[in-house]
Amino acid sequence: MAKQYRSEALASIHETMEALHEVGAIDKQTMRDFDDACLAPVKPLPPEEIRALREREHLSQPVFARYLNVSKNLVSDWERGVKRPGGPALRLLTVIEKKGIQAII
Repeated sequence: MAKQYRSEALASIHETMEALHEVGAIDKQTMRDFDDACLAPVKPLPPEEIRALREREHLSQPVFARYLNVSKNLVSDWERGVKRPGGPALRLLTVIEKKGIQAII
């Protein structure tokens, strides 16, 4: 998945910092700080969008959960708004939203 930056200028700065990181000129923590500053944040997905996404891919909750490596109860909680996806699960949902389930299987 291609990285999405907040702006073209930040994309250039980030790519320079990645090169410096690869040669050891900056440490891992500094690179994480640049990632946070330069990369576009992932937007939260409301419950109805998660359900629509799953249905668009013609998947049941248990199968969708298996692809995301979470429990079917968690998918149900997301779709009912009891819990919200975060971290890696939210990233995977964003990838599925943009490129379809085939992008992760």
